[in-house]
Amino acid sequence: MLTATDKKLLAEVADLHDIPQGAYNIRKNGQGVQRNTTANINIVTKTDKPGIDIIVKPDTVNESVHIPVILSQEGLTDVVYNTFDIGERSHVVIVAGCGIHNNGDSKSQHDGVHEFIVRKGATMKYVEKHYGEGKGKGQKILNPVTIIEVEEDGTAELEMIQIKGVDSTLRDTQVVLHANARLIVTERMLTYLDQTAESNITVELRGDDSSAQIISRSVARDSSRQVFHLNLRGYTKCRGHIQCDSIIMDEAKVSSIPEITAYHSDAQLVHEAAIGKIANEQLVKLMTLGLTEKEAEDTILKGFLG
Repeated sequence: MLTATDKKLLAEVADLHDIPQGAYNIRKNGQGVQRNTTANINIVTKTDKPGIDIIVKPDTVNESVHIPVILSQEGLTDVVYNTFDIGERSHVVIVAGCGIHNNGDSKSQHDGVHEFIVRKGATMKYVEKHYGEGKGKGQKILNPVTIIEVEEDGTAELEMIQIKGVDSTLRDTQVVLHANARLIVTERMLTYLDQTAESNITVELRGDDSSAQIISRSVARDSSRQVFHLNLRGYTKCRGHIQCDSIIMDEAKVSSIPEITAYHSDAQLVHEAAIGKIANEQLVKLMTLGLTEKEAEDTILKGFLG
């Protein structure tokens, strides 16, 4: 049974205001509570460890899979292992994410390990949102691990978003690209108070004409701390670009460590990183339009993370 709190969490992390169309698996407090499969997308419970297998048939087009996780139980540590097989020439959207509601004094934690194989010519968009809320002193902790292999002519597009309320997160993303495979990553993160966030992304471009684009944007407020380590490794003729931009405020600390390594003379790899505060002229311009300083600041940050 989904409570009003559960439904609010689902709306935050998966944009779900009702039961979704298509395939879905909703996990609550360490247990699967609702599931649906389709003719082209099957979801099977693992027998050796907690988690599910999601199998998408070849040539499946314009279908989606929702696999949100919600935690509303104080003191729970939930670990799940999900495996995805995206069939050849398919085009699918996978919406994941985790929302934690913690009103207690003990921590609530979700560690999710997601492994993907994107088959030849397939296109997968993967959206992962993290959100925390609750008036208790217990920490809300999220530690996702994402492992992806993209076969020849395949495409993987990732949107990884930390909305608010997560006290501690350690993100680990590992991707291998084969011939003519593409990766597009957009990461957006907000931290405040004394929250901590670390994101490690490693991409291996192993096939000819593979390409990767990673864009990371973050805002660190109050005394929060962020660390980004973005690593591209080019083993053949390939192209890769990293762009990491952060706005730092108050007493926060941000470390951005882009790394590129070429093992082949035809590997073209670029990295950019910038950390700075909100430009004063931007604030002044918006304030001349009638906004208060805080309203102007919030407008700029919303646009930056949007």
